[in-house]
Amino acid sequence: MAEAERKDTPEQAEFRQYCRDWLAENSPPETDVRLPLTPLEIMTTDQLHYLQDWQKKAYDAGLVGCDYPVEVGGGGRDDCQRVANAEMQAAKTPFFPNVIGLGMAAPTVFYHAQEGKAGELLPKLFSGEEIWCQGFSEPGSGSDLASVQTFAEQKGDKWIINGHKVWTSLAHFAEWMILLLRTDKSHKYEGLSYFVVPIREALGKGVTVRPLIKMTGETGFNEVIFDNLEVDDSYRLDAVGKGWQVAMTTLAHERNAGQLVTPAAGGRVQQREGEEQSGFGAISLVDLAKNSSRNGKSAADDPVIRDRIMQELIREEGFKQCRRRARVQGLIDHPMRIPLQHKLRQSELMQDMAQLATEIEGAASSLYIADANAPAGARWPLGHMNSYGFTIAAGTSEVQRNILGERVLDLPKSK
Repeated sequence: MAEAERKDTPEQAEFRQYCRDWLAENSPPETDVRLPLTPLEIMTTDQLHYLQDWQKKAYDAGLVGCDYPVEVGGGGRDDCQRVANAEMQAAKTPFFPNVIGLGMAAPTVFYHAQEGKAGELLPKLFSGEEIWCQGFSEPGSGSDLASVQTFAEQKGDKWIINGHKVWTSLAHFAEWMILLLRTDKSHKYEGLSYFVVPIREALGKGVTVRPLIKMTGETGFNEVIFDNLEVDDSYRLDAVGKGWQVAMTTLAHERNAGQLVTPAAGGRVQQREGEEQSGFGAISLVDLAKNSSRNGKSAADDPVIRDRIMQELIREEGFKQCRRRARVQGLIDHPMRIPLQHKLRQSELMQDMAQLATEIEGAASSLYIADANAPAGARWPLGHMNSYGFTIAAGTSEVQRNILGERVLDLPKSK
């Protein structure tokens, strides 16, 4: 019996078996659509609709939003989302497209929305019928999030929004945006307020979305421009001037401080006929090395390559055990230690593994993803390029280290 099962309550054990049985009968069909590596790289409506259909089916079966109250569209269960996630990962199902909605917007709306709004907004968020995006970063405000300048002026029960957001993943498909903006220019932190904004219905009427092409050729990023967009005050989260506190709820979940609500990205990876299943774990580097040629021999024959793969296997196992520690109350001396470490170490671990993979592949790592000769479907080089976004998003690695040093280890602030 798995470790997670031994610790399940009777309700969780029953739910786990239900998830397992349902997934055995209802895993989504294979598709000819090339799926992206993560939800943040969804580019086409074909990709989106396939993944939306899967999320809706899983939600209708009770595998999404499990721990939220029934009155806001959830399952009303107790600590069961992790169970559903684990079973979906084991079944290698595709990821959900509404990753920003599930992981960041849902908890923020649930804890901070005005009366009745959570029940209005969350059901279609959970089902994936309405995609969400995040309006935080601006051209002049990246790591210093509190310096955002997108401004909202109140006029009666309406707010008029003007400004410019950037690096906005999924904005090209999103119906809604969680939006941090300034409502008072005389105070840095106290001058911030937080809104949810229906951007899809406002396209061409106060909202412009422009795609940004990444070095991978993908267009998951966007810039969003607000030009006198009118938003009702009922879409404000918490009080005016409390935007920074609301943003901390969002960032805590973005950095994995809260319970994850979506399977790990890349659960199902497409492969060519005859090609072994290969994900992005360190163990897949072993197969990659065995099947990559170097000076007439297998790359796995190189003792340096073998040692480097072993180091990544050790790091990955240490990472998994560290996450287990986070589930034991009282074992960790600071509640944010493991969550903050998780974001930092996971993003850097994936980047280092992808870099090692491209070195193992050698010149073949330059082959395009559509090239039949590209090793492992060219997933590793693509993953390496995409990995830089994850070491920047939700606070750069440098910012994360500062936060860990100052807030967890009580070190003096860096000058």
